[in-house]
Amino acid sequence: MEEKISRNHLVIMAGGIGSRFWPMSTADKPKQFIDVLGVGRTLLQLTFDRFEDICPPENIWVVTNVRYADIVHEQLPEIPIDHILLEPCRRNTAPCIAYVSWRIKKIDPKANVVVAPSDHIVTNGSEFKRVVNTCLKFTSETDAIITLGMKPTRPETGYGYIQADLTTSSARNKEIYRVDSFREKPDEQTAKQYIKSKSYFWNAGIFIWRVSTIVNAFRIYMPAMSKIFESMLPIYETEEEQRFINQRYPECENISVDYAIMEKASEIFVCPANFGWSDLGTWGSLMEQTPKDLYGNCKIGSNISLYDTHNCIIHTTENQKVVVQGLDGYIVAEKDGKLLICKLSEEQKIRQFAEES
Repeated sequence: MEEKISRNHLVIMAGGIGSRFWPMSTADKPKQFIDVLGVGRTLLQLTFDRFEDICPPENIWVVTNVRYADIVHEQLPEIPIDHILLEPCRRNTAPCIAYVSWRIKKIDPKANVVVAPSDHIVTNGSEFKRVVNTCLKFTSETDAIITLGMKPTRPETGYGYIQADLTTSSARNKEIYRVDSFREKPDEQTAKQYIKSKSYFWNAGIFIWRVSTIVNAFRIYMPAMSKIFESMLPIYETEEEQRFINQRYPECENISVDYAIMEKASEIFVCPANFGWSDLGTWGSLMEQTPKDLYGNCKIGSNISLYDTHNCIIHTTENQKVVVQGLDGYIVAEKDGKLLICKLSEEQKIRQFAEES
């Protein structure tokens, strides 16, 4: 058992600059580095926490933008500092995953890897661990690539979808199926059809594979990109690594791993799962994942009083006394002297206005 755990590696992708939770999140401190849930741990730290007993801290890697190096080290002091890999520029998920894959391959060619975003939440941690462990067992015995598919609870238009072939499960694991296709974010009518068919799942962006499998996939489907990271094998773990990454990384195509690999490779599987997942893309999605009072209100903060207020999310974690009366369907959020009060239905429009003003 110990040997299997030591072969497991976790890659946390933490380079996003999203400021969707304005005023809490900004370009200098995106949502993965803030305590969105008001639990005393940031989303990055909660991602780290949920992999306890799946892989040891010394096998955890974070790929982030160079501007966030210090904050990652500050929030995750448990992981080796040379496992914080720094992107000099944004190039989407394929170069990010390629870089860390060759880096892991150099030290452990037999590594079994989970790749996860840093800014999602999971409410059922034990089921999450069960699903990830069963997928790691599957990939350790095969050349498969697995993506986790979230069982949809509504016709969501903000997520991509995975169409699974549910007619026959894998002989090795009855919970794992072949992927028929990946689908872009649908319109509402198409999303309703997906829900009705029961063979479509939300694409959570969580991947599981052996490092040798993904490296070979890059060699086949993204040869130019693979040559960049293959050529640096002698340089990894040396003082020259960051300098060469700064030079070569911008040469990489700006492309997601979904387009680069997942939609092209043949041995692609999906494990449908239900462990209370959300990508927390909006204040509204945070509200869906947070306990509410009898009037549908979500309160995140220790000193909040509500009167004649319904279906609101109030997020004030800096100990100010907050009293709200007479609102229905609103966001109230405060951080560093900035205050947001807007209708939940107008969140996107108001966020753009706030960022531009």
